[in-house]
Amino acid sequence: MDSQLALSEETPANDLRARVRKVLERRKLTDSVSAEQATASWEQDRFVARARALFYARMMFLTLGLLILAVPAWSGYFGLTGPFSFVGYFAMLLYSVANLLVIDHPKAGRWVTYITLCLDVAISVVLIVKPHVGGGLQSPLLATQLLFTTLFAILYPKPLAILPPLLALPITTRLDLLLNRSVTAVELLTLLWYLALNFIIVYVLVYLNEREAAAHREVVSLQGDLKELAVVEERNRLAREIHDGLGASLSSMIIQSEYILNLAREEGLREEIRELKLTAEESIEELRRNLRMMREDFELAQGLDDYAKTFRERTGLDIRFERTGLQRKLNPDAQLALFRILQESLSNAVKHAEAKSVQVQLDFSEDRVHLVVRDDGKGFDPSRTPRGHYGLLNMRERAMKLGGQLIVDSSPGAGAQVAFSLPCRPS
Repeated sequence: MDSQLALSEETPANDLRARVRKVLERRKLTDSVSAEQATASWEQDRFVARARALFYARMMFLTLGLLILAVPAWSGYFGLTGPFSFVGYFAMLLYSVANLLVIDHPKAGRWVTYITLCLDVAISVVLIVKPHVGGGLQSPLLATQLLFTTLFAILYPKPLAILPPLLALPITTRLDLLLNRSVTAVELLTLLWYLALNFIIVYVLVYLNEREAAAHREVVSLQGDLKELAVVEERNRLAREIHDGLGASLSSMIIQSEYILNLAREEGLREEIRELKLTAEESIEELRRNLRMMREDFELAQGLDDYAKTFRERTGLDIRFERTGLQRKLNPDAQLALFRILQESLSNAVKHAEAKSVQVQLDFSEDRVHLVVRDDGKGFDPSRTPRGHYGLLNMRERAMKLGGQLIVDSSPGAGAQVAFSLPCRPS
C-alpha cells in the first residue's frame, strides 16, 4: 500500500520531467539551457514555420504557372511557348522541394531559402517585363513584387536583406527604357505608389518583428529571474526549517551533554561524553555553515580560514592558510565544492598521510579560483585507491559537475598535493 502511494506521489513529477525532456529533445536543447539558447531556438522555430508557409505559397504559384503553360493564350501572352519554359518550370519545382528538405538546418536552411527567394524575384521580374504589350510597369503581375517584399521582411527582417525585392522596381523601370517603352505619367505614379507601399511594408514588419523579439527576450529573462527567485526562496525556507528544527535539537544535545558531564564521575565515561559534545558542536557548526551557504551569506576565504584554524586546534596539525588575488563571485555550489575538497584533503592528511604540516592556498585569478592543499605526509599512489575509499572519487565528481579541474599529485614518501580550480564570475 505504501509503495503504491509513493508511486502515485512521484507520478506528477515524472510526468513533468517527461514533458520537459520531450520539449528539450524537440528543440535540440540540453537540461542546462541558457536564455540565449532558448531565444535562438524560438527564432529558429519561427523561421522554419514561416519558411514552410513560403513553400506552400510557392506551390500555389507553381500551380498557376502550370495552368498558364497549359492555356495557349496565356502562355503566348508571356512568351512561354518553347521547351525552355517547361525546363524553367521544373527547375523552380526542383529548388522549391530542395529548399523544403533543408529548412530545418540552422544555417543551410536560411541560406538556401534566401537564395531561392532571390531566384523567385528574378523570375517574377522576367515575367513582368517579357510581354510586348502590357508588360513592365503596366503588367498585372507587378503586384507580386509587394508579396515578395512582405516575404523577405517576414523571413529576413534586416534592411540589407530586403534589398532584392526593392531593387525589382527600378530594374523593371530600367528594362522598360531599354525595350524602348515610354514611361507615362500614370506609370510614374504607379512606380511611386509601389515604392511607398514597399516602404510601409518594410517599416511595419521590421518594427513589429523587433517588438516581438524584444518581448520574447524579456519574457525569457523574466522566467529565468523567477526561477532563480523561486530557488532562493526555497533555500531560505529550508534554511529556516533546518535552523529551527535540527539546529534546536543539536543545541539541546550540547546542553544535555554538558549537564551529564557534570554528573559523571568515571573518567572513561566523561571522555565519551566529551567526544559526544565535541561531535555535536562540530555538527552544529557544519549546519550553520551550510545555512550561510544556502542564504548566500558565506564568505569563502573567511570560511576556509576559520575551518583551517578549527581543524588545527582540534587535531594539533600545523596548517598554514594563505589567500591571494581579489575575491570573485561564486555560486553556492562552487563554494560548497571548494569547502568540501578542503575538508576531505585535511581529513586525509590526518587519517591516512600522518602529516605534520599542511599548506592551504586559495588564489583568485581573473576568471578562475584555485585551491591548493599540500601536506608533508607519507604520500600514496593516486592510481591505486583502496576499495571503500571514495574521497578522491567524490572530489573528481564535484569538479566534473562544475566544469572544474582536479589534479592529485602524490607518490609514496613524497607527500601529496590536491589542486582544484574552477571558473568564476566577475564580481
